[in-house]
Amino acid sequence: MKLVFATANKNKVNEIQELISSDIQLLSLKDINCLEEIPETEPTIEKNASQKAFYIYNNYHFNCFADDTGLEVEALDGKPGVLSARYAGESKNADDNMNKLLNELKGISNRNARFKTVISLIIDGKETQFEGIVNGVIIDVKRGVKGFGYDPIFVPNGYNTTFAEMDLIEKNKISHRALAVGKLVGYFFFK
Repeated sequence: MKLVFATANKNKVNEIQELISSDIQLLSLKDINCLEEIPETEPTIEKNASQKAFYIYNNYHFNCFADDTGLEVEALDGKPGVLSARYAGESKNADDNMNKLLNELKGISNRNARFKTVISLIIDGKETQFEGIVNGVIIDVKRGVKGFGYDPIFVPNGYNTTFAEMDLIEKNKISHRALAVGKLVGYFFFK
């Protein structure tokens, strides 16, 4: 089965390629010659994932899936949430985003946070969504060089290392994206 993953983020493609069945041929946006920026204008993670998937399905006529991910910090009423990638501005700079978040958390003892991924799958025009959540805490300083986004400041519950200190195999066992993709893959096997 050919399935388009609606992202230009090579890190996401690599992570999911490690998880997805070899029976599914994963195509990227580049593979279908989609070079434009896909709209992400919805107010929630769920609606953003849906918007992106339907954009590809309606404009390129491929079965596809899109994901949206946000970091939700309890003490900040769920921020940065749907704005996680653009938290410090439209440049989508991960260091700027982390620095802004760490600055906002100065003096706050509640560091509870969660990563949430929602995948919107469109097959023949019918949408199904899958969610993955990993709870953890935000630490005070960046640690690790692997991963991307907020990984250097997020320690999942039950671990002493940040996502950025874990190798990809270890991270893929527990990550929010891995959990959502696991549900996506399970959907195909158990239909």
